[in-house]
Amino acid sequence: MDLLWARKLAAASGMAMLLASSAWAAPLDRISLDGAWEIRVDPRDADAAKAHPREAVWFPARVPGSVQQDLIAAERAPDPFKGINEAPIQWAGLSGWQYRRVIEVSPEMLARDHLELVFDGLDTFATVSVNGTDLLTTGNAHRRWRVDAKPVLKAGRNELVIAFASPIRTLQPKVLAEANSLPGEYESAFGDEPKGKQTSPYIRKPKYHYGWDWGPRLVATGIWRPARLEAWDNARIDGLRIEQEALNDFEARLVARYRIVADQDGEVRLRTTLTAPNGSSQNVERVARLAAGINDVSVPMTVTAPRRWWPTGYGDQPLYKITGALADADSVNDRVDRTIGLRTVELIRKDGSFGFKVNGVPIFAKGANLIPFDMFPARVGSEQMRQIVESARDANMNMIRVWGGGYYLDDAFYDIADELGMMVWQDFMFGGAVTPPDADFRHDVQIEAEEQVERLQPHPSVIVWAGNNEVLSGWENWSDRKAFKKRVGADEQERIGVGMAVLFDRVLRDAVITRAPGIPYWPGSPSTDYEGPTDTDKDGDRHFWDVWSGSKPVERYLDTCPRFMSEYGFQAMPDMSTIRGFAGKAPLTIDSPVLKAHQKFLAGEGNERLGMYLDQRLRPARDFGDLVYLTQVNQAQAIDMAARHHRACRPVTMGSLYWQLNDTWPAISWASIDYEGQWKLLHHAAKRFFAPQAIVTEHKNGATRVAIVSDATTPVQAEWRIAGFDMAGKSLGTRREAVTLEPLSARDVATIADSDLFSEADATASYAVAELLIDGRSVSRTIVERVLPKDMAYAAPGLSARWQGKQVTITAKALARAVMLDFGDVAAQPSDDGFDLLPGESVTIDIRSEAPAAALRRALTLRTLGPQA
Repeated sequence: MDLLWARKLAAASGMAMLLASSAWAAPLDRISLDGAWEIRVDPRDADAAKAHPREAVWFPARVPGSVQQDLIAAERAPDPFKGINEAPIQWAGLSGWQYRRVIEVSPEMLARDHLELVFDGLDTFATVSVNGTDLLTTGNAHRRWRVDAKPVLKAGRNELVIAFASPIRTLQPKVLAEANSLPGEYESAFGDEPKGKQTSPYIRKPKYHYGWDWGPRLVATGIWRPARLEAWDNARIDGLRIEQEALNDFEARLVARYRIVADQDGEVRLRTTLTAPNGSSQNVERVARLAAGINDVSVPMTVTAPRRWWPTGYGDQPLYKITGALADADSVNDRVDRTIGLRTVELIRKDGSFGFKVNGVPIFAKGANLIPFDMFPARVGSEQMRQIVESARDANMNMIRVWGGGYYLDDAFYDIADELGMMVWQDFMFGGAVTPPDADFRHDVQIEAEEQVERLQPHPSVIVWAGNNEVLSGWENWSDRKAFKKRVGADEQERIGVGMAVLFDRVLRDAVITRAPGIPYWPGSPSTDYEGPTDTDKDGDRHFWDVWSGSKPVERYLDTCPRFMSEYGFQAMPDMSTIRGFAGKAPLTIDSPVLKAHQKFLAGEGNERLGMYLDQRLRPARDFGDLVYLTQVNQAQAIDMAARHHRACRPVTMGSLYWQLNDTWPAISWASIDYEGQWKLLHHAAKRFFAPQAIVTEHKNGATRVAIVSDATTPVQAEWRIAGFDMAGKSLGTRREAVTLEPLSARDVATIADSDLFSEADATASYAVAELLIDGRSVSRTIVERVLPKDMAYAAPGLSARWQGKQVTITAKALARAVMLDFGDVAAQPSDDGFDLLPGESVTIDIRSEAPAAALRRALTLRTLGPQA
């Protein structure tokens, strides 16, 4: 034993020396149960076994995973991501299933005090048995489950079986029996649930599995997160939170809060090590006397000269590592690691305002909403998550909203966000359905919430928890909810409404207050925190869907300045290479069955909305590839208009998060990055409209508004200029001024009449170029047009391409609007795309692709809004 350490501990604690019993000596051992399992239709589901006799016999499975993944891997069901294969796999979510594997247990393992099975995720209604004895039943896919298996384990081979009941079949009798079942999200297209009788409101599992307006219906079942057997003696660390009590320029005062489970009274040593970003470390040691059961132990720590974690664009992201060790006289028996960042977060709330301060700096949130990375979470790797988060950062975003209809993401996602300085708005997993009002449901959610908040608490990237997505605002504003409330009557309406208020205003709020003090809680999105009507411009955050869902012109984005726009969006088709990946090589039109199958808006009829907006704003498509291009131009221009307007509304508006960042399968959707990771034109545009300093122009009522915005925390000397031209390149009118961009600001600098900018030129044959220059370099540019693009008399742009390896230089003879480098079936990612070229201007683009340079040259088609060359 380290006598010096023991003397220090005894002196500091005034307690007796550690018990010398060797019962404390063996370290906790974690035996992974991931990997190869077997699966079959549960014999008790006689109908499914009869209908699928081949699947009623054990066949290979993988954990983590899902029944559907195993069926696809074994080629027993077609891949629903390909073609129109969604329907043939629906039976899997309607059937009962069994998983099994053998656990080898040695006599030494059986000598341990505890042998516990731990499941990080079971989806959803599961019964766990060992050697024929049922040990555990579950009903929440968002929780971790732990059960003592030692009483039924034996030396040698042990059979572990997990039976899963169909979520739909389990809940359907209850739902069908209710005269007024709770309103849900999206109706099934496959006849497995009657219209208006959804089971999804009653279950704690990822809601998007039941289908959404951007994703298929794949009601997954299985062991979807890691599983293991844990062997331990006497005590283990059940949790560790690192709370920041104070932070200033001189010190950070932290408290490491341990939760330790012990099966008998005794003393333990806790060693807490903090390692700074520069590699220096400090140790704090403490002896704690434990009582049998759950013990909370606090260890204070101080960091001198702390380095603060900043959102990307505002500073560095230094991270501190904390290791907590539970030790006896001879060895470490259990340990946990946490990585933290030091920062403060404040929710800006005054007279309806809404926004965030980090380290005292008001941050304009620029970003997008994140939906699940895949319909099957178990196959999402850290590389895929990193690609999406890095793409967000590279597009000058600083916030991602993790939307509430999916699942709580893996730690790896938040590690990446911490590293890259990406702020995370984290929803609790409630996606829109009205929640059950019973106390048992809320108690289950309380356990889920406390577990998930505690798990994510150390991550500095998580700056707000929101109670739900559109549950409360839907209850207040949606017509089907209003009809439901009228049907059920005042008493039942009050019972359900009070249940939601208790859940979102107390249960979830308390989970954040107690498990992540210092992090703001917001009851829902959109919300006003119960201060007034939801989803308005005047108070709280806003979801604006008049454009697209409401079929209103995109110019409606310019009508108001919301406090914080947390959702708005516009659809486009994915990259042509992605389309060919799911649709095959056959000729395609906008109403091809395979494209309707991968368009979930309006139950597959959403491509009509694409066509409506194309007719409204852009020219007719020349071929299918041109159609794909035009939908992406429309999307990019719509969101560009909205995002720049939001930024120019600062400080009234303090955030702009468009819907959506990514796809969960290959689809026609609102995403700016498609399922295969290809950037649409919108994502390239985001890099421009979310630039740290930007110019905003809005043409309305015969004049052009010019505004400038800056995210910098110090003044920036700049120049703005705007010049009008006819299609031959003749200058019509100019204006330019030197300007100081004030810190964290937006302001109007001019309103210029058309006569001053365009003289007498025809509106269809003239345009203006507005630029913001810093140190003589253009950092932001927009094109001003007085009529819709479809009415513009563009000249042939005369585009040419000059290649050098996988680098191409594009040159225009005349104005080229929204230039797209289209590589057709070849997957290729240009370093920029969808850009404008002025007469005589060139731009050099790097192409990232696995295809050779010669194939890229052959595949390239240059597309613009103007006439073909």
